[in-house]
Amino acid sequence: MYHTKFDQTLALAGIYQSASLVKQIANTGMANSAHIDACLETLFRFDANTVEEVYGSVADVMPGIKMLHKHLTDRNNQDIEITKYVISLIMLERKLSSNAVMMDDIQKRLKAIEENFEFFSLNHENTFTKLGELYKETISTLGPKIIVSGEQPHLSNDRNASKVRALLLAGIRSAVLWKQCGGSRWQFILGRKAYINECEKLIS
Repeated sequence: MYHTKFDQTLALAGIYQSASLVKQIANTGMANSAHIDACLETLFRFDANTVEEVYGSVADVMPGIKMLHKHLTDRNNQDIEITKYVISLIMLERKLSSNAVMMDDIQKRLKAIEENFEFFSLNHENTFTKLGELYKETISTLGPKIIVSGEQPHLSNDRNASKVRALLLAGIRSAVLWKQCGGSRWQFILGRKAYINECEKLIS
């Protein structure tokens, strides 16, 4: 299937949005709940027809678009931590995509979590816990593990730890989508200007 630079940019921005939220929670114990929901909702849009539908709307991934644009245009002031998380997520996606059994298992378990939404909402503590466990028992076993830096009181809080893992799982979802849209490391390096142009169109 043919995908446009618009599709690729949204998916790449999705990775940046998840990575940025991981950093915020690890360092402050807090992050915008609407931005967290926007990331986690992508895990349950199994039958979306377009990349934009996966994210709900362009507005839902706008924080990630702005972060991606800043990363591409201000290379002297890049956030090294967020860059590290993005690269790690893209590397883990490659391992996951070659493991069909794990991918099937993740999808089945996500559907099981979705079935409980009538009892536990997307942002309920139970949902964060289940998504955190899913990440820990699947993606985290692929190695190398993503080492999240931050303030120890926030990192040692079980709720925050579950949120971080849930967001890393959402980041993997976006990395898989970016790859499906034709994204690659070389394409990212060589197509940097095209991504900047697309970000600027979306931001304006």
